[in-house]
Amino acid sequence: MQRTPLFLAAIAAIAAAPLVAQMPTTPPGTRTLSKVAAGTYKVDSAHTQVVFTLNHLGFSEYSGQFTQPTGTLTLDPRDATKDKVDIVFPIDKVSTTVAALDAHLKTADFFDAAKFPEGRFVSTKVTVTGMTATIAGNLTLRGVTKPVVLNAKFIGAGPSLFGAHKTVVGFSATTSIKRSDFGVNGYLPLVSDKVDLVINAGFDAS
Repeated sequence: MQRTPLFLAAIAAIAAAPLVAQMPTTPPGTRTLSKVAAGTYKVDSAHTQVVFTLNHLGFSEYSGQFTQPTGTLTLDPRDATKDKVDIVFPIDKVSTTVAALDAHLKTADFFDAAKFPEGRFVSTKVTVTGMTATIAGNLTLRGVTKPVVLNAKFIGAGPSLFGAHKTVVGFSATTSIKRSDFGVNGYLPLVSDKVDLVINAGFDAS
């Protein structure tokens, strides 16, 4: 039997109705520290980005991102010395608005994804001050590891929209690096050495 687009749309609407009916009217996550539960969380790869921005030829600021990162976050609201974060981002998932540029960034001119398929940040010390924190750690790119400090802020926490008894937490962190420190030297100094990094991270309780 041939099914018309209208018929298929009606079936889809019926299937989605129970989910829509259960949707909350306010976001489940709020900027409330008391909702942060101690434990180990996994990176929500679909809602986490590693964004980089640099100056292009002195004319514009240009951004790209590494998508689908993985990793873990350990939190103890009562003892920040136990906090730690480990983020791995696949170089092959680098993404800009230009497919040809994405391909070029994967070559030896820049990140050399074939030889160095992953970037990684591993914390060494977390210092918490209210809703913010400084996260000292080691960043690895192109096989080179250098110390960096992230300036992080708490975005929110609360129960997962999908999955009972699951807590979700989110943070945003920023830092700046010199790409030449990591051997990413393509088109220097026409494209700036200084690179601003933003990590927008969501974590699900394990």
